[in-house]
Amino acid sequence: MLLCVHVPAYRLAVARRGIASADELIVLADKADRGRVLEVDDRAHALGARRGQTVLQACAAAGGARVLVHDAPYAHTVWEDMLDDLDALSPLVDDAAEGTAYIEMRGCDGTASDWIARAHTVLARFDLPVRAAAGPNKFAARAATYVRDGCICTAEEAEPLLAPLPLEVLDVEPAIVERLHLLGVATLGELARLPHGPFVRRFGARAARWHECARGIDPTPFLPRPYALQIEAVAFGEGSAAQEEQVYFALRVLAERVCSDLGRAGKAAALLRTTFECENGDLRELDAGFAQATADPRVVLDILRAKLEGLMFDAPVTGLKLQALRLEECGTFTTLFSGTQPDPQMLAVAFERLQAVGDTQAHQAHVRPAHLLESRFTMADFMCHGEPNNVILSERFALGETRSRRAAERAERDEAGTPTQLRMLPVREIAVRMRGNAPASVDARPVVNCAGPWRVDDGWFESDHVARDEYDVLLDDGMLWLVYKQGGKWYLRGAYD
Repeated sequence: MLLCVHVPAYRLAVARRGIASADELIVLADKADRGRVLEVDDRAHALGARRGQTVLQACAAAGGARVLVHDAPYAHTVWEDMLDDLDALSPLVDDAAEGTAYIEMRGCDGTASDWIARAHTVLARFDLPVRAAAGPNKFAARAATYVRDGCICTAEEAEPLLAPLPLEVLDVEPAIVERLHLLGVATLGELARLPHGPFVRRFGARAARWHECARGIDPTPFLPRPYALQIEAVAFGEGSAAQEEQVYFALRVLAERVCSDLGRAGKAAALLRTTFECENGDLRELDAGFAQATADPRVVLDILRAKLEGLMFDAPVTGLKLQALRLEECGTFTTLFSGTQPDPQMLAVAFERLQAVGDTQAHQAHVRPAHLLESRFTMADFMCHGEPNNVILSERFALGETRSRRAAERAERDEAGTPTQLRMLPVREIAVRMRGNAPASVDARPVVNCAGPWRVDDGWFESDHVARDEYDVLLDDGMLWLVYKQGGKWYLRGAYD
């Protein structure tokens, strides 16, 4: 027997928890200005407000309705707290979606009525319209909550109990419900009486499940909610630390405790969160990530020291808490030629120190296919979290490989034919004198050799259409430049090193 706990219109119910008046019309939207309606209460629905409308349309239909903005993180936190409280009923809890959970009550003391009463007791503190019902499977148990709160549905009673319920209980698309209404099918009982074969052939393979659910059959497996492993170390009530060395000593002790627990659990942490409590009551959290998950206390302390180099406190530290987050299976990434790879942990320490002493954020380049050189990469903040960052860290190295082979073949810079790297420069206009179809001089500097042109024509169907001819030019002083002509003007784009 499964127990279903369901909160109708969960997002709306959470949003209106702090509203004293129950008679006020409520419309829940994703944002206040130019937003879309996510949920409406029964009274606003009766006046014509619907999900999917704009806020302006819903307010016009339900005059005087109050618009609330959905707070997704808060709603998720409330639901996680409710799931934690449901553990008091049974350790097997299936989190179907926010607002709906199933509890396996096999082997638990009491009857179904006792289980329902306990569910209401443990969830009473949330002040939400919770409905609880029991059934032989997941769909029957949830559908029983639509019949009434406290409904108990056995396997023999499932089909007749579900027959008068509307099709919306199936959670199918509104367009499918409208099509079924046109066929004269408005309830689960009418759907169950349809011939299985023709119904499935008309609406597809997924219609087979609708037909089974309408008859009280649901083979969906029960998936217990996984439990997160919490590894942390705390130091409170042991005096205060007013000097840097004292804080580092306390962090060393906590790091050894956390890493010891990680080792016993066979885990490694990809992210650590340090909480500092000061004597004046201030709380400060500091997240430290790693290039790869680790359980080495020396690496942990090195990263924490690097993060703390630019941190200042207004009062002595009286409490510390170190939490291991993003746990992964313990192991080490290896490569066939490991000697050519930089140490990811040392790289992480270096970047943390750079960020601690400066205001500029380190960046990393992500290469992508594109016709334009400047479109072949994107720059993003460098992160040492999660998997190792075997990425290119500058524009120069991001684009060098894409042009080095072409430059080596056509420029003949040296006899050995050493591949060159393209270093992107700020685009500036230059003066170019032509001899025939090739540049003869650039900014009055003679051109010794030239390769090109290479035609670039990109975005012809967009407003920022780019059409230009690119050249590699070797100057008399040994400089190898990438220049291009766009329109009637010439520009310098980069230099080969």
